[in-house]
Amino acid sequence: MQRIDEAQPIPFLNQILHGDCCEILRQLPDESVDLIITSPPYADQRKEVYGGIHPDHYVEWFLPIAAELRRALKPTGSFILNIKERVVNGERHTYVLELILAMRQQGWLWTEEYIWHKKNCYPGKWPNRFRDAWERLLHFTKQRQFKMFQEAVTVPMGDWRHERLKRLGENDLTRFTSQVGSGFGKRVANWLGRELAYPDNVLHMATECYNRYHAATFPVELPTWFIKLFTEPGDVVLDPFIGSGTTAVACVRLDRRYIGIEIKEEYVHLAKERIAKEAAEPNLYTMGESEAIYG
Repeated sequence: MQRIDEAQPIPFLNQILHGDCCEILRQLPDESVDLIITSPPYADQRKEVYGGIHPDHYVEWFLPIAAELRRALKPTGSFILNIKERVVNGERHTYVLELILAMRQQGWLWTEEYIWHKKNCYPGKWPNRFRDAWERLLHFTKQRQFKMFQEAVTVPMGDWRHERLKRLGENDLTRFTSQVGSGFGKRVANWLGRELAYPDNVLHMATECYNRYHAATFPVELPTWFIKLFTEPGDVVLDPFIGSGTTAVACVRLDRRYIGIEIKEEYVHLAKERIAKEAAEPNLYTMGESEAIYG
């Protein structure tokens, strides 16, 4: 059952809005969103669709948006930003690194970084680099304590455990502290009787293109994973660059409320069509996405 926010009614719930995200974000109440996950246009990319933002001006363009996102995010919420540096004049531009530093100055905590390994990245040949097979998923929060449900994304333990746990030595039964003095340690016996383990921070997923007119669609498994990790049923998920509606589709499947913003009108119609189809013919969603992520 969806919760009712009596203190401050939230507008635009379960809607895809057409317009400039910064203008629409200003209409959201303070601290009303549980999770933000989005993939904004990368610098100088998708020029024919979004006009493109020069790498040298990317931070200046994104910071006002980040400020509105921070205002709308709850103290216990998370912001997942899918982004990747582009190559300019033969080297990687530093606009993503500069953006991270600028957002920290804005008050964000750069809590973690996840990597999306794109299993079906485009083949190609370049004189000074290999094909690009991964993208960043930057995790920002407003405070050190935030909502996180690690049990929701556990994965099956590998078959390695059967042989490894047959014979446990003395060091396996106690906490074996790192010899380099890092403070980390392990107790192998903790794995006895366990079928599930916590995942790592690399997600292996193929790219997905729902519609040939939107070539930048990330797979629905990507927002699904983070929605499960950082929200509960009924929570509000915001995507200010929702494109073809992938984040909203994941929310419908997981019983979360969504707010989507998109500046291209044709993508707004596409997103609404996807969501309507999802509602009419619910996807037979299972908990087996770990195979797609870690397979």
